[in-house]
Amino acid sequence: MKLLGAFLIATLGWLPLAATADTYLLMAEEDGCYWCAKWNEEIAHIYPKTVEGKTAPLRRYDLHSETPDVSFVRRVHFTPTFILVQDGAEVGRVEGYPGEDFFWGLLNQMFEQARIPLDTTG
Repeated sequence: MKLLGAFLIATLGWLPLAATADTYLLMAEEDGCYWCAKWNEEIAHIYPKTVEGKTAPLRRYDLHSETPDVSFVRRVHFTPTFILVQDGAEVGRVEGYPGEDFFWGLLNQMFEQARIPLDTTG
């Protein structure tokens, strides 16, 4: 039986549950949001190339559309709001966009507080 399990892991790429946790950064935005546009201009093109972006890929949702299937700690009121989600539950939040210099520090603080290690493999 152990041989079968090892075979399945090796051939199908199965990993332990902790290693396959669904982690992403959810951005709540809305049309006409100045700070959302500013974030898009300064960060959006860079984010997927960073270790933060590889660890928690960006997903977006419009604040006035259907709410994503996430267990929020509290309702989202402001845009942009960046919510760190792991396995369907909010584990951190940054409300607003404080500018490029502060954004990265706050984002990394969220990862540290949620004890999510950054993916530095590639």
